[in-house]
Amino acid sequence: MHRHIEDELTRLKDQILAMGGHVELAVEAATQALITRNSKLLKQVHDLEDKINREHMEVDNSCVQLLARQSPLAADLRLVIAVLKISTDLERMGDQAVNIAHNTREYLEGAPVKELIDLPVMANEVRGMVRDSLDAFVHQSRELAEKVLARDDIVDSFKHKIFQELIGYMSQNSTQIEQALDLILIARNLERLGDHATNIAEDVIFAITGNDIRHGGGQHE
Repeated sequence: MHRHIEDELTRLKDQILAMGGHVELAVEAATQALITRNSKLLKQVHDLEDKINREHMEVDNSCVQLLARQSPLAADLRLVIAVLKISTDLERMGDQAVNIAHNTREYLEGAPVKELIDLPVMANEVRGMVRDSLDAFVHQSRELAEKVLARDDIVDSFKHKIFQELIGYMSQNSTQIEQALDLILIARNLERLGDHATNIAEDVIFAITGNDIRHGGGQHE
């Protein structure tokens, strides 16, 4: 027997996917603007953030209406709770993309600090985490969600390496301290994007299993 709530849950999933797609585009535009030194891409980030913010409010409203009309239980309720939390992480990821765009704009106003090697690799890793966390949600795949969790350490390692290299660079190149700081802030925002993708992966696992694995909680079966 078809349940009406399934239609509303499908609509919620579609809303999250649309929002997630815009987040992916914003992160791509922000990071490619840095890597290719193409400041024209930065306007896209701000335009996409406006869409992401609207979608955040629409998802929240849809969740509230579903909870009021359907009173979902068990797995359905977990999915709605996960959607609410995922939409918040996606909205914050839009903010991080804007932060990267802001620092990129300032960085591109001057000469390059040095050849970008680790930052593009880190950005690619983060984009992969974002994409895979959303795929894990779409397919309700615990295995893919756990792979996202494992990749967070890789992103953290890149951030630490970039910080150390740029701190050393600043000590020897005092005229480019501001630009080196821009790159440090970009790396920090990339790391935070990875954290939000990790949060989404944790929410997917919660929706599937009921286990809350945040802060080391829950059981890995």
